[in-house]
Amino acid sequence: MTMNKSVRRVILLASLAAGIAGLAMAHHSYAAFDVTTEKVIVGSIKKFDWSNPHTWAWIDVPNEQGGVDTWGVEGMSPNYLARRGWSRTTLKPGDKLTVTIRPMKDGSKGGMWVTAKRPTGEILLMGGTITDP
Repeated sequence: MTMNKSVRRVILLASLAAGIAGLAMAHHSYAAFDVTTEKVIVGSIKKFDWSNPHTWAWIDVPNEQGGVDTWGVEGMSPNYLARRGWSRTTLKPGDKLTVTIRPMKDGSKGGMWVTAKRPTGEILLMGGTITDP
């Protein structure tokens, strides 16, 4: 018994679609982050990378030993943020922020950006809205 060409094409296309969806989900995985926990860090922007596929904020955070630790905080894509009013100069070196993150599961100094607040009170979101400022 042999399959006709139409049936084989449908199976091939369905397999390709499932494979592409799996790759897209892997790219947008939150597996590295503890999404059940929020952590607040207070520091100054060291560097802001406006690059694809995701932006990165490098934040100098004072530590208990009197030094500074640099935290890497992953944000949304530049395209996504630009549609919400952000630009490559929204965060500049020296800007002071209080940032809420989803921390790394492995305990390293980093996480996923949730929200931030400037000393002026301005709230910076990577997406969504504030329901209770």
